[in-house]
Amino acid sequence: MEKEVFRYSEVLKRGKPTHEDFDSFIIKHPRMPLEKRAKIFLPFDALKGFSEELALREQNNL
Repeated sequence: MEKEVFRYSEVLKRGKPTHEDFDSFIIKHPRMPLEKRAKIFLPFDALKGFSEELALREQNNL
């Protein structure tokens, strides 16, 4: 049996890129604080109606 070759194995081996504190990439693309990052995804509801269903079940159990 042949071992399956993962298409992006070389990319995974390289790992996460690192940048100096003040290199041109960091200056052009500054890091975003976690609080702000979380706000970006706040309006995104992956499971439509899930929050409402949870609230309804919680209400029925009380």
